[in-house]
Amino acid sequence: MTKGGQALVRNRNAELLASGPRWLSVELRPHAGRIAAAIMHEVQRSVPAYSRPLTGTFGKVFSEGFEEAVRHVIDSIGNPGIVHNEWVEMFRTRGRLEYLEGRSLDSLQAAARIGARVAWQYVAPVLRRAGASPQVLAHSAEIIFAYVEELSATALEGYSETQALAGGTIERRRKQLLELLLSDAPTAPGALDGMSRGAGWPLPEQAAVVALEGSCGTADFPVELLDDDVLVDLESSTPCLLTTRPRGQLLPLSGRWNGWRAAVSPTVPLADIPAAHRLARRALCLLPPPESDAPILWCADHLAEVWLLGEEFLATELRRRALHPLDSLGDRQRERLGQTLLAWLETRGGAPEIARRLRVHPQTVRARLHQLRELLGGRLDDPDERFGMLLALRAELLAAAGGT
Repeated sequence: MTKGGQALVRNRNAELLASGPRWLSVELRPHAGRIAAAIMHEVQRSVPAYSRPLTGTFGKVFSEGFEEAVRHVIDSIGNPGIVHNEWVEMFRTRGRLEYLEGRSLDSLQAAARIGARVAWQYVAPVLRRAGASPQVLAHSAEIIFAYVEELSATALEGYSETQALAGGTIERRRKQLLELLLSDAPTAPGALDGMSRGAGWPLPEQAAVVALEGSCGTADFPVELLDDDVLVDLESSTPCLLTTRPRGQLLPLSGRWNGWRAAVSPTVPLADIPAAHRLARRALCLLPPPESDAPILWCADHLAEVWLLGEEFLATELRRRALHPLDSLGDRQRERLGQTLLAWLETRGGAPEIARRLRVHPQTVRARLHQLRELLGGRLDDPDERFGMLLALRAELLAAAGGT
């Protein structure tokens, strides 16, 4: 089936789910866990490929897949506003994992057929006891079998895509390996090992993500300057690299960035690569470009800034709570007292030291510190309050520098 045909089927199935009576969803929701367990039991009993003990990553992926499917179909009945995109991508990923773990299309299709049959065998008596009419029962059966058909088709899409990629070039296999490492979906160790061998890229214990950003009109990224140890994805909406030695492997790009910017995550274990990617991407969005010629933000040097700016509401609320006694001041006076308070919090020094830092007279510092004591009182003696003020003043500096 073409992608256009698949989208049409999804739209029809979504309309079918939305047209069901809402009370069906309410009636079936308490049974979701038992329905999923019944399906898992029968699939494991009937399909040899799934007869393994439900332990480790396999058990997590296997059980969560059935539970997510059952809960999604129940929540979708009579609910036209529910979003299906995440569900579609999740089961496309499930299909990819099926191929990577060496299971066949026959096993996947058999599991789907069994899932539909067991689900209907469980649901039908529940709905009869609830007083469902023959028309509602027929509609419910249509919903279940149409949903499982779509689930199966979506997983098969992922399976087929991965199968086609696995037979492609080394570059495509390496790109697929990078996508798998960046994904938050649970991945069996065997799947990663197999992809690694096929891509000719031995799995390291740790790596760093380099998030990339090019502006409109930016020249092509000079990927030819990178060595073979770097995984590259320049085609997605969030282009990035994966590198085991970021400083050494990015060195050949010096002076050749062609207008691109980069944010490099700390080097982390492979399990933390998705989080490292999010951190690097946030750094690109939140922090101003470095002043040096090399357009690289090293996230390890800016962890506090990314944390403070990562959620604007929290930074605003922190500033409001910690610094509200200064709100009665005029803008210029507040700025001066804020600078003096920050210098005192960072150094805990006397007036002469703070005066040298601010380039003002020590007597001026003494007057400001006296005024701060009048405004803030005993809060200046409380370690927790001082820490909150320090964070709030840092956040203000970052915001003034263009971070938010």
